[in-house]
Amino acid sequence: MPRIAGIDIPENKNINIALTYIYGIGNSMSEKILKEAKIDVAVKSGKLSADEVNRLRDIIEKRYQVEGALRQSKIMNIKRLKEIKCYRGVRHIKGLPVRGQRTKTNTRTIRGNVRKTMGSGRRAVDKT
Repeated sequence: MPRIAGIDIPENKNINIALTYIYGIGNSMSEKILKEAKIDVAVKSGKLSADEVNRLRDIIEKRYQVEGALRQSKIMNIKRLKEIKCYRGVRHIKGLPVRGQRTKTNTRTIRGNVRKTMGSGRRAVDKT
């Protein structure tokens, strides 16, 4: 099982899919990396030679920000937004959607306003 960027990638998958197990690498980036390393996309990751694995490891670790470093920078960016109290930072603090989504109907779970499926939540008035 090849180990790249601290992640054991599965042996029984094609290498372009197996690289997406690394945080920060998607389909398009994995194809770009494989083209740069001159490795066939259809080869299984278990069939890679040690030289090919080392080429992949060098390209990924030296040129791209993945796994722990990417997670850390993401957390630091959100922390910076919170500290300067900009609009997006305030939305992060309050736990509300940050990117302009509507909040009247679609964010009930994040707001803690979960309604059950029956009715609107109002009680019927007793008619006696």
